[in-house]
Amino acid sequence: MINVLLVEDHELYRMGLSMLLSKAEDISLLAEAADGIEGIKKARDLSPDVILMDIGLPNIDGIEATQRIKDFNPEIKVLMFTSRDNENDVFAAFQAGADGYVMKGATPEQTISAIKAVNEGIGWIDPTIAKMVFSNIQKPNSINLNSTPIQKNNNNTYGLTERELDVLEAMVEGLSNPEIAEKLIITRATVKAHVHSILQKLCVTSRTQATVTAMKEGLV
Repeated sequence: MINVLLVEDHELYRMGLSMLLSKAEDISLLAEAADGIEGIKKARDLSPDVILMDIGLPNIDGIEATQRIKDFNPEIKVLMFTSRDNENDVFAAFQAGADGYVMKGATPEQTISAIKAVNEGIGWIDPTIAKMVFSNIQKPNSINLNSTPIQKNNNNTYGLTERELDVLEAMVEGLSNPEIAEKLIITRATVKAHVHSILQKLCVTSRTQATVTAMKEGLV
């Protein structure tokens, strides 16, 4: 069971999300918070598995709240759930430690899938956000994040090995460790070791941050 903390100041959105989560399989709504400070307190007291976090919160916004929560418990997964799709907010959220970013226009199925994905350590980026990121690094608009092989360029200033670049490319495609192992014909333990090395070399703490850095810096 995935224990979720919902941090949302808009009452109608909060009610709707509460109903959605209460009906979802394998998900339990642990608590709700209406502002950033309350969200931080409940995260510290309850240690949820996943926090569904709005950005535009009173007192402390969702980006700062995410940073503070990650500082005292980096194991908590934070999924941004917001209507903000501008570049500054997206990258600021991931730099703060967010594990995923889903828009409020997402379907209920997409929202539940995003929660389950980040809980399993798989970064989730809303398709509209993925397109914006690719546009930012001047990738062709026709690229499909989930299915199209991405060509690596020579902008590797982080000391990543060729195999680590292969693993990073698979991470950008949204593959889990077992799927990467199957694709590259290596063991899961080897994948785990490569992922750990990639995070260290990119100076990030999550797979999602690594994915965003890879796309922003043109590593894949």
